[in-house]
Formats: sequence, C-alpha cells, structure tokens
Amino acid sequence: MGKTRIFFKKIGKEYFATVAKMLTSAFGLVAALSWNEAIKAIIDRYITKGNSMVSYIIYALVVTVIVVMVTIWLAHWTQKIDDDERK
Repeated sequence: MGKTRIFFKKIGKEYFATVAKMLTSAFGLVAALSWNEAIKAIIDRYITKGNSMVSYIIYALVVTVIVVMVTIWLAHWTQKIDDDERK
C-alpha cells in the first residue's frame, strides 16, 4: 500500500507540473497576442496607411528587440537563481 501511494503521489506531482507548464504557455500566448495587437495599433497610428511594408518592418524590429530583451532578462535571472542554489 505504501509503494502504491508513493507512486500515485509522484504521478500527481508530475501531472501538476505538466499542467502548470501548459497553463503558463497558454497565458504566455494570450499575452503575446495582446502585445501583438497593441504594437500594431501603435504602428498604425504613426505610420501612414500607404506604407504597409514599412510598418511590417518596423513591427518586426520592435518585436525582435522586445524578444531579445526578455530573453536576456530571463537568462540573467535563471543564472542568478542557479548561482543562489549552488551556494
């Protein structure tokens, strides 16, 4: 009975971890789509309608800069957490 309980407890933790990752990904997608619309609205407001190619390039550059900054920030905090755990 003890081994069975431990087995199901372990599965429960793995299940919870998997569901948590899935929910985090889903919320990340919602946030990304929200930012997508916000950035498009800002670009549409300040770029004339005839310059769609220019607005696409500006949009791509803005998104790329944001992604790079967030990636660097996350890598920094991940490294800091790893360093704290090793101490």
